[in-house]
Amino acid sequence: MDADALAEELRQSLGELIRAVRTVDSMPPGEAAILGFLDRRGPLTTADLARLRGVSHQSAAKSVKDLSADGLVRGVQHPDDGRKLLLHLTDAGRSRLHGERARRANVLGAAVRETFDPGEQRRLSESVALLRRLTAHLTGE
Repeated sequence: MDADALAEELRQSLGELIRAVRTVDSMPPGEAAILGFLDRRGPLTTADLARLRGVSHQSAAKSVKDLSADGLVRGVQHPDDGRKLLLHLTDAGRSRLHGERARRANVLGAAVRETFDPGEQRRLSESVALLRRLTAHLTGE
């Protein structure tokens, strides 16, 4: 299989896997993504979140409003620009995010145990390392 065909098969397979795992999510994907960015990167503005998610400012603002109303994020005046809010993940938001992640990991872990023998699990583990390298290359990290 050539690299382009492999890339397309990988794209399709990973997309299907992600969609299958997300069936256990209890919150909209956009909101979960915002919580994830705040958890990994620390406080961000709504504009930062829109850029990171690749959505409009209005779309990000709606998600932020909903998350704020649920007490999952809080806005604090930006220290360098008083017109902006710097969004922080609250303890409730962190707890909710960790719950979402745990549900996904549990479903995926059960599927791995039920689907693969120990040798295949080792090969899958090696593949994860390759996928991390590929991601790092694509993101420049």
